Amino acid sequence: MQIVDRLRADIASGALPPGARLPSRPEMMKQFGVSDGTAARVARTLISEGLAIAKDGSGTYVRERPELTRLVRTWYSQLQAGSPFMNSMLAQGRTGSWDYNSRTVQAPPEIRARLGLAAPGDDQPDVMCTDYLFKADGIPVMLSTSWEPLSMTRGTAIVVPEEGPHGGRGVVERLLAIGVRIDGFVETVGGRAGTAEECARLRQSPGAMMLTIARSYPAGDRVVEVADIVLPADTFQLVYSGPVGES
Repeated sequence: MQIVDRLRADIASGALPPGARLPSRPEMMKQFGVSDGTAARVARTLISEGLAIAKDGSGTYVRERPELTRLVRTWYSQLQAGSPFMNSMLAQGRTGSWDYNSRTVQAPPEIRARLGLAAPGDDQPDVMCTDYLFKADGIPVMLSTSWEPLSMTRGTAIVVPEEGPHGGRGVVERLLAIGVRIDGFVETVGGRAGTAEECARLRQSPGAMMLTIARSYPAGDRVVEVADIVLPADTFQLVYSGPVGES
């Protein structure tokens, strides 16, 4: 850890700038008088912290500082026509796109509680679950899983979020098409280490820190959509704004 602390400080100060090659294992063994196993653990630790990357047959290098992406979380952006994510990327000169997979499932207990669904009477599907992989200029940047009650959308043109005449239009605009007016949104932001699957899908180092957003969309006395969003902490800035009410 003393070697890790020294290299970490050199990276932070710029003595080892982005793209610089870190000492090889033989070099660390000679310079610090440690074993090969210790030298290997130094490299693994810096990689797990997101400070370095390993290149096959070449060595370990200081990770390039990623370009920060702003993710604007404002009610007014939800009211714009089209996808809020695509509009946000376009405002930054980037192209937003996404892959998705929608399926009908029976909501798990935690999602049932967030949506205010009654206890299931059988094993029939009662929500549309959609997994998303969002991309900026073709690079994966964000994961999201959304749940919408089938009691609200079954038999309508918007039952599959990304298909039909309103596909890809964003939750607020889509639900308005069937007469459901969303009042606002509630988001709870947190942070944790990414799972192995999340890090792989977002092309992050194992254990990279992630921002998490648990979102709910209320409409009147019911919640009409909930989503769990995951994005790399070192590449995104969350920007929140909203109106100030009169006293």
